Amino acid sequence: MNDLTALFCSVDDFWKDFEAHWKKSLIGDSKPITGPHPELSVPEMMTIVILFHQSNFRTFKHFYSFVCQHLKREFPKLISYSRFVHIKKQLFVPLYVYLLHKRGMITGISFVDSTSIRVCHNKRIRRNRVFSGLARRGKTTAGWFYGFKLHLIVNDRGEILSFLLTPGNMADVSVLGRLARGIFGKLFGDKGYISAKIAKQLFEQGLHLFTTLRSNMKQKLMSMQDQILLRKRSIIETINDQLKNISQIEHTRHRTVENFLVNLLAGLAAYSNQPKKPSLNLDKHLTYNA
Repeated sequence: MNDLTALFCSVDDFWKDFEAHWKKSLIGDSKPITGPHPELSVPEMMTIVILFHQSNFRTFKHFYSFVCQHLKREFPKLISYSRFVHIKKQLFVPLYVYLLHKRGMITGISFVDSTSIRVCHNKRIRRNRVFSGLARRGKTTAGWFYGFKLHLIVNDRGEILSFLLTPGNMADVSVLGRLARGIFGKLFGDKGYISAKIAKQLFEQGLHLFTTLRSNMKQKLMSMQDQILLRKRSIIETINDQLKNISQIEHTRHRTVENFLVNLLAGLAAYSNQPKKPSLNLDKHLTYNA
């Protein structure tokens, strides 16, 4: 229960600062608002969707049933499940800004990688209508998939610094410039990020890119410290695994694009609030030299 209270306080404090600025930036809509005004507040709804990704429930429907039965005291103004799912799309902007609010600290040592986000089984690609025109076929070391790619940059403490969602056929290196904007120090990635042009652009902004080499490439001189860090890229693979298997950012039951995005952002927010993240504990062993 303490975790629920801490999560709600974090979300509520953010919302109090953000709501006034957001409302000033909204453009008026001449269309009348239909339907009853939801009694659940935005911080309460954000807390519920984030809490789902911290729970052991596999579907949001079963989790919301649990909330209605056992967390009625904490959320006294609960609405029906169908109504909640209908208005959940309104959480996209608050969750996105909340993630920026929870962004990790740039320590000078970062890791980059991407992971596939499947939206349906390959046999059902032609029948999928929800993501028609948005999702694409892509290929990873595990094989072909239909959906999107989530690109991440994390620091050595396991904190998310930057994220980007692209169609599944997008090359990793093609989005690295946008993904790494504002990040400095050293960035470690796999062979998918090999590009002399991109490496030069990043170096000009103060970011030194290190990647593993293909079998036909010559070895480059690299300090022992950088060689060790390059072998520690598994930290971001561990984070991707947690996002999929614990935070459940990937499943094939989506009925709208909006709720797919809310589910993804809520999963990332759940990870960001995780008290113990994968970490390299480099503070005592390695010192970053600018």
